[in-house]
Amino acid sequence: MKVTVENEKENLVKLNITIPTQEATNAYNSAVKRIAQHVTIDGFRTGKAPRSMVEARVGVERIKQEAIEGLMPRVVNEAVAENKLDLITQPYVTSYDFELGKDLNVTVSVETRPEVKLGEYKNLTIEADDVPERADAYDKAVENLKSRFAEEKLVTDRKTTATDIVNIDFDGSSNGEKIKGGEAKGYRLDLGNSNFIPGFAEQLVGKDAGEEFDIDVTFPEDYHDEKLKGQKATFKIKINEIRERILPEINDEFAQKVGFENLDKMKEDIEKHLEQTRENAKRINAENAVFKKAIDGASVDISDRMIEREAQSLLAEYKNRLAAQGVSWEMLLKTQSEEEIMNTIREDAKVRIKNSLVIDKIAKEEKITLAQEDIAQKFHELGTAYGLSQQDIIKQIGKNPEILSSLSQQAMNDKVKQFLMDNNKISYVEPKEVDNK
Repeated sequence: MKVTVENEKENLVKLNITIPTQEATNAYNSAVKRIAQHVTIDGFRTGKAPRSMVEARVGVERIKQEAIEGLMPRVVNEAVAENKLDLITQPYVTSYDFELGKDLNVTVSVETRPEVKLGEYKNLTIEADDVPERADAYDKAVENLKSRFAEEKLVTDRKTTATDIVNIDFDGSSNGEKIKGGEAKGYRLDLGNSNFIPGFAEQLVGKDAGEEFDIDVTFPEDYHDEKLKGQKATFKIKINEIRERILPEINDEFAQKVGFENLDKMKEDIEKHLEQTRENAKRINAENAVFKKAIDGASVDISDRMIEREAQSLLAEYKNRLAAQGVSWEMLLKTQSEEEIMNTIREDAKVRIKNSLVIDKIAKEEKITLAQEDIAQKFHELGTAYGLSQQDIIKQIGKNPEILSSLSQQAMNDKVKQFLMDNNKISYVEPKEVDNK
């Protein structure tokens, strides 16, 4: 077999492969036999018809295609290995010249991995944002704990306050039309933690149980429904019930109620958790800093084809997330143009491709490999996150092999990040203030 390699633009490579006559003839004869097993010809048992009759029935060109399909996996693998090509897509035949009794000439197009030029990525001192201790962290943690274990008391002797929980009926209209989805009965609303339209919850303060009234609001300019953006609306309200949140006292009795021996043990556990959370946040900042240094220092030319493939994959993931949230693609297009969305997705695709290529390059340079326990750890994490058993995960991988590839990439990302952490010095600095003006 003879192979010549032609480098084309943007990492496309053309393989011109010449397969000797005898090998091509053997492949053709094998193809005839395979096809004959599926062709019925009067007067002959299946698979026993003469070659000439099989050729007449299915056509010589069809047999040639079958022969090439049978040859290509082995032939292309040998050509790729011989020329040390690092492929990122499946090879495909672009043309062939197959004349029986002569050498078979096949042209195959492949796309190779772009060359990554690494900058400095180890033995450096890299600054990462520190995570200072917050003086009010413990108090906030206790307040959150109190809120979780708060009790509710029915209120009958006063008007609503800004911290109450109310049960309401409401019915909204705008520009003389009822608002789709703007009506409910027996709706529970926490007035102190409302995600309703600005001004809605505030106008329910100072009302009595059983009281009926109207409130006026204006939808935000960035509201998801194009028809309601910036529009005024009126809601008819009825207060069915008022409940007051009663926060518990923080003492030994409360500590025992939430699972601790006493108040001191509860305080010790909270402070330990806060410190652990702070250390985890510092580590994440450090990992992001060393990873950013490695990525920013590397250079790689990414073809438009790679970006478009990755963008289409990201788009599919995006649409799935929208669907899980009950938002259709058509609904989204009412708030943003498709061009704007795709431009953002393409930029994300470039980042994801470069990250992946740089990680793989560092892994290759430093001889970082995956062990069985690395993949097992990802299985465990996936199972914990989604409540799946190992058998469930294996079944899912059987249906979608890309899951295993994704888990392997995640595992390699983790190992490379750990390598970068182990081979660089981290200097924690005070985080810069963000100017929100």
